[in-house]
Amino acid sequence: MELQEMLDKIKAGSNYHKVGMILCHNGVVRGFSRSGETVSAVKVQADHKKLNELIERAKSRSGIVEVLVEINEGVLKVGEDIMRVCVAGDIRPNVFPALEELVNGIKSEVLKKEEEIS
Repeated sequence: MELQEMLDKIKAGSNYHKVGMILCHNGVVRGFSRSGETVSAVKVQADHKKLNELIERAKSRSGIVEVLVEINEGVLKVGEDIMRVCVAGDIRPNVFPALEELVNGIKSEVLKKEEEIS
């Protein structure tokens, strides 16, 4: 699902009248590693059970109306999307921390990434 489709799905929801903002994260494959080496691709795998747990935890936070996550798995080239995350909720003090916690949790607990160094 593309970001616009995710936004459209949130807007079509029965609780959209409770939404004051939607935050989105679009993670892409960088052309360099954290240590500065050139990356040509990344192999991505996701733990879907853990992902579902994190999504449910985010949805249970105060003020959060909807949470959508898409993860692309397999060998992804530089510039390709790894994950898209949308968090919809009432106000900034509720939505910003929910998005940050969810993205950090996905990166540390859900994704297994193996960079191909060139």
